[in-house]
Amino acid sequence: MNIRRGNPEDMNAVLGLIQELADYEKEPDAVLITAKDLIRDGFGDIPLFQVFVAEVDSEIVGIALYYYRYSTWKGKIIHLEDLVVKEKMRGTGLGLALYTEIIKQGKKDQVKRIDWHVLDWNSPAIDFYEKSGAKVLRDWDVVQMDEIGIDNFLQNI
Repeated sequence: MNIRRGNPEDMNAVLGLIQELADYEKEPDAVLITAKDLIRDGFGDIPLFQVFVAEVDSEIVGIALYYYRYSTWKGKIIHLEDLVVKEKMRGTGLGLALYTEIIKQGKKDQVKRIDWHVLDWNSPAIDFYEKSGAKVLRDWDVVQMDEIGIDNFLQNI
């Protein structure tokens, strides 16, 4: 297993893993981005994300995609957007290796916190995170406004 920083040539494989995650989370039609979007957004003048990829036998079989945020209470933080391991590779330690890489990156960058979301029905992930020392904040709700909501809001103010 080799974990390294992703590059533009990896984005087709990264997109495939993002789609695999969407399928697992019962949202198969939710992925709207393309590999071209990932290349533009991750490798342009101001990259919007960074990604570690895990390779086995020259095949990308896992990713940890993250970006930086700022907490007005704590300062610089990392948001782990997706940690995905191909189904055939789950249980091999690959997920732990990617997770460890993110935590090492947070330590290197001296962030005050690393945040991510987990679906409340994903018990294996929740158990893994709690055993690792992470806190699952069950009293917080995620709030989002999609493009339709944005348009509706702006048209009605």
